[in-house]
Amino acid sequence: MTRATTTSYKALAALSVGAVALTACSSSSGGGGAASGSKAPLDKVLHLSFLQDPGQPPDPDIYYAGEGLILTTNTYEGLLTYKTGTATPTIEPALATKYTVSADSKTFTFTLRPNVKFHDGTPFTSAAVKASFDRRSAVNQGPAYMVSDVASVTTPDPLTAVITLKHSNSAFLTYLACAYGPKMMSPTGLASNKGKDNDQTYLTTHDLGTGAYTLTEAQVGSKYQLKAFDGYWGAKPYWQTVELPVVTDSSSQQLQFNSGSLAAILHDIPSSAVASYLANKKVSSYTLPSMISEYFYVNPSRGLLKEQTNRTALLKALDVDAIVKQTYFGRGTKAEQVYPANVMPAKYAKQEIPKDTAPLKAIVSAAPAADKAMVVGYDSSQPDSQIVANLVSAQLGALGLTVKVQSFPTSEVFGWVGNPKGAPDMLATPGWPDSPSPYTWGHISFDADGGLNYLHCSSPQATALYAKALQSGSPDDYSAAAAAASATGCWDNMVNITDFMVAQPWLKGVENAHTVSNPNTLILAKLSA
Repeated sequence: MTRATTTSYKALAALSVGAVALTACSSSSGGGGAASGSKAPLDKVLHLSFLQDPGQPPDPDIYYAGEGLILTTNTYEGLLTYKTGTATPTIEPALATKYTVSADSKTFTFTLRPNVKFHDGTPFTSAAVKASFDRRSAVNQGPAYMVSDVASVTTPDPLTAVITLKHSNSAFLTYLACAYGPKMMSPTGLASNKGKDNDQTYLTTHDLGTGAYTLTEAQVGSKYQLKAFDGYWGAKPYWQTVELPVVTDSSSQQLQFNSGSLAAILHDIPSSAVASYLANKKVSSYTLPSMISEYFYVNPSRGLLKEQTNRTALLKALDVDAIVKQTYFGRGTKAEQVYPANVMPAKYAKQEIPKDTAPLKAIVSAAPAADKAMVVGYDSSQPDSQIVANLVSAQLGALGLTVKVQSFPTSEVFGWVGNPKGAPDMLATPGWPDSPSPYTWGHISFDADGGLNYLHCSSPQATALYAKALQSGSPDDYSAAAAAASATGCWDNMVNITDFMVAQPWLKGVENAHTVSNPNTLILAKLSA
C-alpha cells in the first residue's frame, strides 16, 4: 500500500477492504414473543443491558473484550474513527481534522479539532495526545502494543501533535481509528487521579474522555449508567440517559425485551432465539456487517495433534457447512478467508481446507487408544460456541475419536495465553481483529506473543512475513503470511458472523449507529426515536 505524503479526509480511501460484503439490513421482523414497548419513552432514557458484566469498566487502556465497548466508545474518542453504517471500513476525523504522513511513513502530523472539552471541563489540546499515549505505555496492558513503536509525541502548538514512530507501520492509522486504539484523556484528570496505579482505580468508576456521554454509574456485576455530556462538541444526543443493567440470563434478557422493558438487545442472542425474532413482525431485527468470526483452534502440544499432518487432517474432516447451518442460521456464512470478513478484499488470503474424512480415519485407525480421547472446549459465555463444540464432537466421534465437550470460563481461556497448562485439545470461540488491518488479527492470533494465541501455536515463517507486511502494507504479503499461518493446521476460520440485533420499532438509527469494526455495540449519539 502506498500512501500519499499529505492526506486529507476529503481524499481518504477505504482501508484494506472491499471484503466480504455482509450488507447491513433491517426489517420489521423479529421474534421471541410480542413486544409491548410500542411507544418510545418520553423521559429520553434508553434502556439497554449487558448479558455479562464488562468486568473492567471502562478504561480504554485496559478494556480488551467485546461486551463493554459501548462504554468506551461512547465516553472516549480518539484522533480518528471509523465511519458508521457501512461494511467498508473507512477512516473519518474524530478529534483530529486532518493529518500528513511523511514519505517514510514514520512521522504523522495531526491538526486537532478546536473547541473540544473533556468531561472534567478542561480543553482538549495537543498536550492530551502526549499524556494519553504516555499513559497507555505506562499501564502496559493488552492494547499497549499499538503505541509500542512510538518514538516520540511532540506538541508544536496547542492544536498540532506530531507522532514519530521507530519503524514504518502501515497499520498505524487503523490503530488510531479502531475501538481499542489510543483514546484521548484529560491531562489534568490523569495528573489529579494518578495514584499508585496510573489512574486505574479512578477509571473504574469515572471517565476522562470527550465523548457524547459521560459515565455516571459503574456498579460491577449490577449496572452501569451513561448521561449525555452537555459540553459535547458534536451533535447533541437525543437520549439523555442510558441505563445498562447486567442481566446474566439470556432468557430473562429476552423476556425484558419482549415486554418492552429493554429498547434493544445488541449482542449474544442465542441461535435458538434468532429464527423466532426474524419471524416476528412486531420488533425490528438487524443483520449488520461485522468482523466477528467463529474460530476453531487446535492444540499443537497434545497427543496426536503434535503432528502438523494430523492437525490438518482433523480440520479437513470437519463438515463446516453443517456447523454453519445448524449454529448460525440467519446471521453467519462459511468463511472463505483466513482473516475475518471485511478485513481484506475477498480475493486475498483465501482459506483452502477441502473437506475429506479419509486422512483422519486412517490416522485414527492406527492410533493407540489413549490418543483417541480428546476434549473440545468452548468459552462458557458463548452459547453458540457450545453448539459448535457439540457438533465437532459428534462429527469426530463418527470417525473413531472419543471427544468430550467441556466449558471453560472466559478468564481461564484468556489465561492460557500466559500459561497453556490445562488447555483442551481443541477450542471453539469467536473473535475479531482489533482494527480493520490483517496485521492486527494475524499478530494477536498467530504470533507467538499474540494476545489471542490461546493454544500457543506459531510459525516463524508467518511471524517474519507479518513483520514484512506491517511495513509494506501489501495485500500479497498479508496473503503469504496467512498461508504460512494456515499451514500449521492450528486454525480454521469457520464462520463469518454478523452482528445480529433486535430493537423496538420506535428505536431509530440502528444501522447508521453501527460500525463494522466494533462488535456488539452502537454509537449512542446516532440513535433517536
